[in-house]
Amino acid sequence: MNRQIRISPVRVISPEGEQLGILSIERALEIAEDQGLDLVEVAPMARPPVCRIMDYGKFKYEEQRQAREARKKQHHVQIKEVKMRPGIEDHDFDFKVRHARKFLDEGHKVKLTMMFRGRQMAHPEYGRQVLDRVFQQLQDLSKVESHPMLEGRSMVMVLAPTAKPPQAAPASSGAPAQQAAPAAPPAPRPAQPTS
Repeated sequence: MNRQIRISPVRVISPEGEQLGILSIERALEIAEDQGLDLVEVAPMARPPVCRIMDYGKFKYEEQRQAREARKKQHHVQIKEVKMRPGIEDHDFDFKVRHARKFLDEGHKVKLTMMFRGRQMAHPEYGRQVLDRVFQQLQDLSKVESHPMLEGRSMVMVLAPTAKPPQAAPASSGAPAQQAAPAAPPAPRPAQPTS
């Protein structure tokens, strides 16, 4: 930047993006100082090197702002764990599936862990059936990343979210909205004369 640039001559670009040509470093610095701006080397490997006349402080600020925006838009995928047992009751099963669905909706992976105790290890197929049932409930928004595998006293299965379908575009504002008129309440019946 400015006096730190050692090579002369350099190709100079104006603040508006126009090429000013190949100039000596002294002449380029003179033009930059007349405009109250800095001379910044943007392509040092080119021959001759390319320098641009710009406000360096503003350039660095914009660069940092763009980096912050990019970090905000990044989505960090986490693995959320849902634990179950082979003899899980229907209410508990539904509760766990709702949690797994919420995690998948948020874009996280879900690790389903089936925990076995004592004699339950003799029949791991029961745990596998429960895991298969979970996947049946969640297959509309997930895919199997790792199939059920027995690891010690637990069986593990990992589900990953599938790509979300594109949202339907809202109706154009120019079209008249058609709404159904609410049904009118029934008219009261006239009083019957008593004899």
